[in-house]
Amino acid sequence: MSSPEIPCETGHLPPPGYARPMRLNEIVNGDRGHLRPLEGIRVLSLEQMQALPYATQLMGHLGADIVKIEHPDTGDSGRAAMPAIEERDGLRVGATFLRNNLSKRSIAIDLKAEAGRDLVRRLVPGFDVVCENFTPGTTERLGLDYERLSRLHPALVHCAVSGFGQLDETPYRGFPAYAPIVEAMSGLYEPTRKSDQPPEIVTAGALGDNAAALFAVIGILAALRHRDQTGVGQRVDIAMYDSMIALTDMVPFLASMDAPPEWATSGSQGANDAFRASDGYFVVTVLRRHHFERLARFLGHEEWLSDPDFEGLQAMARQTKGPIRAAIEAWAADKTKIEAARALAAEGIAAGASQVAADLEVDPHVAARHMLIEVDRPDADAPIRLVGNPVKFSRAPEGPIKPLPLLGEHTAEVLREELGLSDLEIESLAGAGILRLGGPARD
Repeated sequence: MSSPEIPCETGHLPPPGYARPMRLNEIVNGDRGHLRPLEGIRVLSLEQMQALPYATQLMGHLGADIVKIEHPDTGDSGRAAMPAIEERDGLRVGATFLRNNLSKRSIAIDLKAEAGRDLVRRLVPGFDVVCENFTPGTTERLGLDYERLSRLHPALVHCAVSGFGQLDETPYRGFPAYAPIVEAMSGLYEPTRKSDQPPEIVTAGALGDNAAALFAVIGILAALRHRDQTGVGQRVDIAMYDSMIALTDMVPFLASMDAPPEWATSGSQGANDAFRASDGYFVVTVLRRHHFERLARFLGHEEWLSDPDFEGLQAMARQTKGPIRAAIEAWAADKTKIEAARALAAEGIAAGASQVAADLEVDPHVAARHMLIEVDRPDADAPIRLVGNPVKFSRAPEGPIKPLPLLGEHTAEVLREELGLSDLEIESLAGAGILRLGGPARD
């Protein structure tokens, strides 16, 4: 099914055969099977913001049942982020929550009340995994730490995500952290910092959060495999700082090789930079001699191949600032950035357009791989677009993707199903402020 040909904000039209983004409750690639890999796995998550919610959302995409515990009044602190929309229950919901909570059920329990903590302890034995990303020491004070919970459920896999980890002594153990903190500490910002200027802090993508989320998923799956082999659960300890060091491994590695830090940036090795086209920029990465030979011949400059000034990666980088840039940009002047990238890719030269959101919205690869999900918003006609599941399988479908939960939307449902509480008991707890029974506002 093709989307209507409505120009996006940059005036681009979807290419012929473009498939619309994935929608909620839709199943795609159903011909690949009917069972998602994590169906049957149950996760109870005391989570907020992004590092852990992104991890559990990915597990939800893979079929796990995710039950999210939120505060009855404020909910996940990500609900207060900006920009925000007005949800079906009339509450404002912020961007951080919107991006990280598809396919979850929300139960709202006051963990400061002993009756609320008792409900959580009673829920634990029904789940394979319990997760939390509070400041270290919080779950111990609440009596909801791994040591206590594992006595109730010895096969429990417990995952804690924090800025600096909890299993080992570290001077940063109790420090609070957001993504920019661990990104800075890992060395990510220094290679591109201009002399005598502060580093640029980039929050788009929250790499420090998503890195920790991915390692959390890996750790949880490995611990589940260990549980299946031994019958015993364990604690998975993820530090955002560790995760960023793992992703920015070039920083300590280059230093140990006596290489300058700028080698981790564009313009230092090979023809590895952004070049202007008629509608923006495209990136070319040439780091091997045979790729450089292809580029030189493609641009009609075979004389570069016998010129010692172009020999070697550093020499190639120097020439990229002059003749290589001039030749590429002269050739690309009448081409769009995607046309230029496509032509170079056809020659076996790595290239790609430097895209903005409007480009992604009409990118046929993004559509074919279901990497954008359209979610209707109750306060506007245009949907919001959330990222899809990057993990694809040959024998498993994608979806259905369930809507974002309202605050406390599933409180009564979960407590009835898991603990057998009666409506009277649930209403009594709600009346005492221990629970929130959320749902769409009634007319």
